[in-house]
Amino acid sequence: MTRTFIIIGGGIGGLSAAIRLAAQGHQVTIIEQNEAVGGKMSEISAGGFRWDTGPSVITMRPVFDELFQCAGKELRDYLTLLPVDPLTRYFWDDGAQLDASRMPHIMLQRLREFAGDEDAQGYMRYLQYAKRIHDITGSVFIYNDPPTVWRVARTPLKDIPAVDPLRTMSEAIESFVISPKLRQMLERFATYVGASPFSAPATLNVIAHVELSGGVWYPQGGTYSIARALEKLARELGIKIITGCHADEITVESHKVTGVRAGGMFFPADAVIANVDVATVYERLLPQSAFNPRRLGRLADAELSSSGFVLLLGVEGTHDQLTHHNILFSADYPREFADIFERGIPPDDPTIYIAITSKTDTSHAPEGCENWFVMVNAPAANDRFDWGLQGDAYRSHILEMLARRGLDIRSKIKVEKQLTPLDFEARTGARHGAIYGLSSNNRLNALRRPHNRAPDIRGLYFAGGTTHPGGGVPMVILSGKVAAKLALEGLEDG
Repeated sequence: MTRTFIIIGGGIGGLSAAIRLAAQGHQVTIIEQNEAVGGKMSEISAGGFRWDTGPSVITMRPVFDELFQCAGKELRDYLTLLPVDPLTRYFWDDGAQLDASRMPHIMLQRLREFAGDEDAQGYMRYLQYAKRIHDITGSVFIYNDPPTVWRVARTPLKDIPAVDPLRTMSEAIESFVISPKLRQMLERFATYVGASPFSAPATLNVIAHVELSGGVWYPQGGTYSIARALEKLARELGIKIITGCHADEITVESHKVTGVRAGGMFFPADAVIANVDVATVYERLLPQSAFNPRRLGRLADAELSSSGFVLLLGVEGTHDQLTHHNILFSADYPREFADIFERGIPPDDPTIYIAITSKTDTSHAPEGCENWFVMVNAPAANDRFDWGLQGDAYRSHILEMLARRGLDIRSKIKVEKQLTPLDFEARTGARHGAIYGLSSNNRLNALRRPHNRAPDIRGLYFAGGTTHPGGGVPMVILSGKVAAKLALEGLEDG
């Protein structure tokens, strides 16, 4: 039987769910408030420069292959993923530098020269440890339905110590390597879920395995090429995509979804998948009578992940000391995360990430110029820092810090745009601009992350970074897979 689905939000999670439903012959409509699909994945062009404004590090290539295969298509016919080497170039304030490679023999030699043989061997043991976590937890926390206490409890007792749930990421890393610099490089992976390595459970060291062993990929044309590829496939499958249309309400009768009101129209639906921050759905899209207000209270009171402050810079000149992905580490990592999560202010000494896609795609900047995407981690928007009043001063602070590290580009900026947590909230519906939704700074939060199925409203499902299995492009693709599966199962069950 053909069913009718409405997807609110044309982000990557929503597109993933829509493709899977349409591939099985169902009628699907996507309602997107922006003028283009992609959600947090978007792009800006100005003055001959082009930037991706969302995610820039792409991992877990098999997840992309599987999505296209479920529709009977091949990824290579829609998107070209190029391997990135080095994965990242790391810089420290004393002038030390390290290029990360996914090739074990290359990385081993570089680490011997960088930190000595003991730490080089410790790094290799760390990768084995992270792979072991992935092998044990992948089926529970990543690739299938949301975890339950029962499914977690079924983990063989002999495997539980390997999952390492009681230590923090930082504590686990310290057991493998001595070099503070190498520790910092591995601790950085907590930021991939908007967390602090000094609070997040050691289980999240699995993230390092995904990148350091699986590699990093660059979508030819820019990260937004992923959104274009998914949109093309969606339209080929007959999915109706309505952009520039703001969803006003998910209609509910007798605790069951009936459709969506958007743009002055009513769209009836057998089920609705919201590719929007789960808290935002309960706060703005559902009638208050449809659910227990304590649920919204729990969502609103939960600790949020970090957000970010971004400078999109069109820079005159080229900088051979930089590569595609670059990290300039802060001198005091614990203080940086204390600023974000304890004091709720942008770090005074932040780690600075610089992505320059024109290193790979020369068309992204005029000849002799570069397109810099500069990002620092920042707290979700709160009343302790006013981005409207203080954002420009913080921008100047970041540029001053770059100058101190030998990258004084202040007189070379030809084009500039800023993105703050307030912009992320306005553009994507992310609550307070928290890019990954619920914080991962608690070992139980993997079980507390909102389920892909609404517990109190039949026919309502969730996809995106704020629901299972979490943030990051491959993860939200998987969230769409889970949401589509649960939605079909729910209709079969009546």
